[in-house]
Amino acid sequence: MGEAPMNEAVHYRVELADPSGHLLRVRLTIADPDPAGQRLSLPAWIPGSYMIRDFARNIVAIEARSGGRQVALEKLDKQSWRCAPTRRGALEVDCDIYAWDLSVRAAHFDHSHAFFNGTSVFLQVHGHEQRECLVTLVAPDWPGAEGWKVATALAEARGRPGAARRHGFGVYRAADYDELIDHPVEIGSFARARFQAGGVSHEVVVTGSHDGDLDRLGADLSRICEWQIELFGKPAPMKRYLFLTMVVGDGYGGLEHRASTALLACRSDLPYTGMGKSHDGYKRFLGLCSHEYFHSWNVKRIRPAAFTPYDLSREVHTSLLWAFEGITSYYDDLALTRSGVLSPADYLEQLGRTIAGVLRAPGRLRQSLADSSFDAWTKYYRQDENAPNAIVSYYAKGALVALATDLKLRAASEGRRSLDDVMRLLWQRHGSGGGGVEEDGVFAAVAEVGGSALGRWLRQTVEGTGELALARWLKPFGIELEQQAEDVPSLGVRLATGGRRARLSSVLSGGAAHRAGLSAADELVAIDGLRVDRDALDGMLRRHRAGDRLVVHAFRRDELRRFEVVLDPPALKAVRLRGDTRASAAQRRLQAGWLGATVG
Repeated sequence: MGEAPMNEAVHYRVELADPSGHLLRVRLTIADPDPAGQRLSLPAWIPGSYMIRDFARNIVAIEARSGGRQVALEKLDKQSWRCAPTRRGALEVDCDIYAWDLSVRAAHFDHSHAFFNGTSVFLQVHGHEQRECLVTLVAPDWPGAEGWKVATALAEARGRPGAARRHGFGVYRAADYDELIDHPVEIGSFARARFQAGGVSHEVVVTGSHDGDLDRLGADLSRICEWQIELFGKPAPMKRYLFLTMVVGDGYGGLEHRASTALLACRSDLPYTGMGKSHDGYKRFLGLCSHEYFHSWNVKRIRPAAFTPYDLSREVHTSLLWAFEGITSYYDDLALTRSGVLSPADYLEQLGRTIAGVLRAPGRLRQSLADSSFDAWTKYYRQDENAPNAIVSYYAKGALVALATDLKLRAASEGRRSLDDVMRLLWQRHGSGGGGVEEDGVFAAVAEVGGSALGRWLRQTVEGTGELALARWLKPFGIELEQQAEDVPSLGVRLATGGRRARLSSVLSGGAAHRAGLSAADELVAIDGLRVDRDALDGMLRRHRAGDRLVVHAFRRDELRRFEVVLDPPALKAVRLRGDTRASAAQRRLQAGWLGATVG
């Protein structure tokens, strides 16, 4: 394949150079570099994943040339370079990039496929960020790569020499650097399913061995996507959309982009031919797809002012992640039942799991949602053994605050107003180039829809650490909330997964183990003189009651220690939500307006 013409300002050529060494070779060509010395850099993080990842650490080699001669590169910091001044002509910069991160955030390449995000492979050309970008994807030529295809939401560079055809190798284009890095690319032998939603063509692309029923998946996603488009109003904000899915034996994750999402899932989570009722893994996968799709509006286009524009060179703090991730986490499963893909009972079961997960963590009483959002870079994304005691998830508790806001809006207006109206208001104000959402913007939008008192309540809730009175707020909807306890007294610990050893991954603040002096990483070896492992622990505790005193022996590092533990009452096991069979007609109307149908 010939080179694309080089008269454009910025051109990238991606070659799948070494599948065994997992090396991508990217050539950057700048037609008119800065005559004083062109500065280049690679992003330190990727939007949607709020942690410094230092993608430049994967650059194995980098060199520059102009007019056939080597150009000196000065490294300015861990992710930036400056080329020596050049007299005339284009500047070429070649990078070999190590791609062996099997996640949705970076790049992965071997003989089976290639996947990359632009933040991992495309150098930013400072001063040229608003220029059009061309990307030439070079077809691999080694045995076994015959028939490989391309899946990306990048636009084909129609009308240009070497322009790619849909799913083909060749030249693609982006209007600017911001758009360029927001379209991940999957290359390989993948399975596809197409469907329409809201007048927009959608594709599910699945890489990896699987026996999934993609027709069933496409039909379910079509209903979910259609409902979300209707929620915000047509037209949809994208011309086409791709669900880029890598299936593995054990994995889970997603990352949103403006016209696609990158997903990692267990192959067993896919539906299979002849499957009847959706199993838990499939429900989880549909919820993940729904979550990332909702981000097409909420964070990709309605975004915090702090992210307008993105500064990918450093941490960028906002107290609004509870809204952009928490509200999205609320709607992801709600969309499944409101679209008719799952039943209201299925939704209430999942909601009960979310509530229980929040209630089990003492950190909910220590950290506010605003602080959790602001400190995501160093706390939520860098969790340690004390995380359950120190932080709260802005995903999970944010979803419950979104739920509470929706319930309060609906109950106060007898179903005439809801969180849907807040989201549509934010979309109208901020979704079409109206500027980012200021730090108090969500409170203001809720106040505008539901009154100033509700706006004040929301601010106090987000900035405070109080418990949520969900049982009371669910009552007008004919939904009962019941907390169920474990059947054994509580030691107040979490065990590390894997193996039979009873090693503590966390010790919960204020619990029995904490009071006794046990710590994370301690390994329990005996209780009252009898050997214990993770399989035997519950059986031993079941023979005791709250208040009983036990002698626990544990290794801390290689030292055997003795502790006296006084057991606590059983911990929370689950939260169950169910419809009240005596619900009034008014309660059932609110319930149907909220869930799309009544329970049972």
